[in-house]
Amino acid sequence: MSSPIRRHHPRPQRAHVRALVGLFIVVVLGTAGGCSVLAGGDPPTTPAVTASHERTDERGGTLKALSLGPVLSWDPQRIGARDDAAFAGRTFLRTLTAYQPSTDARTQSRLVGDLATDTGTPNKNLTAWSFTLREGIAWEDGSAVTCEDVKYGISRTFSTDFITGGSTDALAVLSVPKKPDGTPIYAGPFVKAAPNDPGRAAYDKAVVCRGTTITFTLSAPVSDFNEMVTQAAFGPVKKSTDKGGDGTFNVFSNGPYKLAAPWRASTGGSWVRNPHWRAATDEVREAYPNTIEYQEGIETQTVAQQIMADGDNSKSAVALGSAPPAIQQHILTVDALKERSVTAGTGLVDYLVPNVRSKVFTSVEARQALAVATNRGAYVTALGGGSTGRPTASLIPEALPAAHAADPLKAGDRGDAGQAKVLLGKAGLTLPVPIRVAYRSSPVADKAMASLVAGWTEAGFAPRLTPIKDEYFTAITQPGAAANYDVFWSNWAPAWASASTILPALFDSSINITPSGPGRDYGYFVDPKVNAEIVRINTIADRADREEAWTALDVRLQTLGAYIGLAERRSLYIAGSDVRNLSANEVTGGVVEFADIAVRR
Repeated sequence: MSSPIRRHHPRPQRAHVRALVGLFIVVVLGTAGGCSVLAGGDPPTTPAVTASHERTDERGGTLKALSLGPVLSWDPQRIGARDDAAFAGRTFLRTLTAYQPSTDARTQSRLVGDLATDTGTPNKNLTAWSFTLREGIAWEDGSAVTCEDVKYGISRTFSTDFITGGSTDALAVLSVPKKPDGTPIYAGPFVKAAPNDPGRAAYDKAVVCRGTTITFTLSAPVSDFNEMVTQAAFGPVKKSTDKGGDGTFNVFSNGPYKLAAPWRASTGGSWVRNPHWRAATDEVREAYPNTIEYQEGIETQTVAQQIMADGDNSKSAVALGSAPPAIQQHILTVDALKERSVTAGTGLVDYLVPNVRSKVFTSVEARQALAVATNRGAYVTALGGGSTGRPTASLIPEALPAAHAADPLKAGDRGDAGQAKVLLGKAGLTLPVPIRVAYRSSPVADKAMASLVAGWTEAGFAPRLTPIKDEYFTAITQPGAAANYDVFWSNWAPAWASASTILPALFDSSINITPSGPGRDYGYFVDPKVNAEIVRINTIADRADREEAWTALDVRLQTLGAYIGLAERRSLYIAGSDVRNLSANEVTGGVVEFADIAVRR
């Protein structure tokens, strides 16, 4: 199912709300990695996400990165795609904190200081965070990266008339007053304003530089603000290089690579070493290749076939797009190909939402019955098999600290039609129970949704699938959609490595449901106790305790039938025989990890 992740900016109706944006995806105190031992079930066993090809620590050579693209922007505050954000963050854009690369998905959520010396210091009530910049970090012209550069970069996010496409979390959380329409009184650095402009004064009060220390004052507690700042939108920009809101592909590097020449849209560019990057200041990036030749505009299937053939022009190449399912099966059955491939979870989870305003799903037992009758295994098979997805009852991806293997309704991957019938009986419904199911149509989606019909029918439902091809998410957020459908298909991915970027955005009715529609709460799920628990969890300072609380809330939501997990999507990447250290990072979207990749010379 080829739907892109779609995110609406939740309406800021309550102080704790944060806008969740884009694809990095669309979120921490401490630096402990791995899965916590959590209530409701043991953590899932997550395999290493690395190719079996031998490793190397040799520097040098040229790596070819091949992609369909297009990259829409390399501007830090405009980057919206997770794969673009991941590439930028490992090559030319450093942020205050970052997730340390690992070949084991269980430790990829370990947070470390990047531009900052550590992962930040909050005040007692989590309404202010301070970070001190490392010494010796330089731009590609040799000038030092300063606190003011970080402050200026973030200020550009407020220029919503000029800067679009990236995360706007800064607008939601920084202590900058809002106008009656909910927009900040600060309009960013590109709007001419008087020296005593209240908007500028408000921003200067919310983001303060004192020497090498930057302090953020927030409008409400944000317990994982130090994870939020891993996003590209919180990256620095040197004011003197800024093109006044233009310059979509203007790159001025503070990482190990810089563009050798201006980026060519639909073609790509050559990334060469930034001579002013110092490895001693960087605990995230190894930067093994001398050059990364990034080529876009090549069909994904063509890329995979060229690299599989391993000709002279492909030996040092890596595919940035997942191989098509038919090709994946061949790669995984040929040892010589399998050893130079890697499969990883993307964090993108497909799920179903029962509409609690429909007559069918007003009762919890009816919602539970649909969940118990859902055959996730069949859904994954229809997607293309285990290399394209894994069955999951949870919206929390495997690589996140809050991940768990709980199955509170005991449905298993294949469902239980008999138990579902019992639940429908408890709901007082007469069999068969008609249900109207809306989903975003595509050839793969049509097959995947059709695979669910048999299990639902056996359980006593009479499903009618409604494929919607155009503007799917716009259609299901219209107020009238609740009267037309009983179940909605959707997908979601976290913006950073916390369930705080999943559960509040989808199930906090106070920030979603209005007379104009449900926001991302498509099923109109309303539970004041859930809303109150979201508020409480956002004030828990300890990361392990906080993520355990998110786990418990997720189990509660599953038990209430608020949603039905289907599958976490997976990607498979292949590289040429001269590429070494091939791995994928599940925390940043299951994309190729450029912090560690190398080329045999």
